[in-house]
Amino acid sequence: MKILVHSDDAEQWRDALAGRLPGARVVTSAEAERRDADYLVAWKPSAALLREQTRLKGIVNLGAGVDALLSNPGLPSGVPIVKLRDAGMAGPIADYVRYGVLHFQRDFDRYRRQQARAEWREHAMVDKGDWPVGVLGLGAIGARVAETLAADGFPVHGWSRTPKALEGIACHHGEAGLEALLGEVMSLVLLLPDTPATHRLIDARALARLPAGASLINPGRGTLIDETALLAALGPGEAEGRLRGALLDAFPKEPLPAESPLWRHPRVWITPHMAGPTPLGAALDQVVESLVAFEAGRPQATVDPGAGY
Repeated sequence: MKILVHSDDAEQWRDALAGRLPGARVVTSAEAERRDADYLVAWKPSAALLREQTRLKGIVNLGAGVDALLSNPGLPSGVPIVKLRDAGMAGPIADYVRYGVLHFQRDFDRYRRQQARAEWREHAMVDKGDWPVGVLGLGAIGARVAETLAADGFPVHGWSRTPKALEGIACHHGEAGLEALLGEVMSLVLLLPDTPATHRLIDARALARLPAGASLINPGRGTLIDETALLAALGPGEAEGRLRGALLDAFPKEPLPAESPLWRHPRVWITPHMAGPTPLGAALDQVVESLVAFEAGRPQATVDPGAGY
């Protein structure tokens, strides 16, 4: 079988896959032999690269988010897609979220602004037990994040499209469940996939449901947030609006354009989509298992293009 690899570290992936699948021919998208592969292992391939593949039998998406792939005009129809599920990303994302929650719960945002004014003033600490956190999205990564926060001592509310049960987590689902969760939490964490149903889910109405002084943490997908509504909820300048602050790692357009007002808002913290890098070592087993299953014709969990995940 011929495997085509496309990613920023494609040569590492090529060598690792060739070592694990000695009978396969593995090439990168930078090589002349890239056309007509049997399988594509990729992160955000171009439409031109996809159109060069006329006999694909399967695609392995090197990440948990498949929105960029599903919206690619070059994506051939009917080709099954599998995506990485956790594969070493959950731990770093859980750490990112823990940092974000503590940033607001322990007033580091306020102390940072006070430092710029040489202002020495202590704020009364809010106990973890009085700082409920909401996690939207309870897939492999969202569940790990929710369980990590609960183990840290935070009351955790989780939300998913369909009913789920996680020990120690108050699980909600459906529209009524989302409304209830939003009214309870002081930090809202977004880990939902990008689908038509989740596009701008966090709009002016959702933000208004949050308690005054709540914070937003998004290591998920950029399209989940209505950025105009977010800026309105934050209010101008350093004085806290209804929304206290936001830690954002994902955006509808990346890199985030230099003219975006988010860059300059004093209560927005921006990171360049680094919350959950895909470690080759942890992901390699999943990719190899998927390729072997494709070649053997064995069933495996594939992406539902209609649902978007």
